[in-house]
Amino acid sequence: MTVTKLVENLGFSVLWKGDMGDEKIIRPYCCDLLSIAMGKLPANSAWVTVMGNINTVAVAVLTECACIILAEGAAADEAMLSKVRQQGITLMATDLTVFDAALKIHELIKDEDT
Repeated sequence: MTVTKLVENLGFSVLWKGDMGDEKIIRPYCCDLLSIAMGKLPANSAWVTVMGNINTVAVAVLTECACIILAEGAAADEAMLSKVRQQGITLMATDLTVFDAALKIHELIKDEDT
């Protein structure tokens, strides 16, 4: 599953379509505590969180995650939007819970693998 396919198939709002559309997504990852995400967020993951600030983007860059999904209606602040544009990271948003958004991503990846 690539970031582009995720964008096309999930129906989440795309706040910024980054330049890593061919980046492979291996799994969703859920965490809102940035210090834990910094140490455990696997590269090539779709990160589902409610943290809509610039520090989230910093962790995403550091861990080489494929994209960020803001769940539960969380909004991105202006600093976050500016930084995802600068870093080329795809940022999406949904009103789904963190669990439901991650489950939807997991099912999409699983369906593509079968």
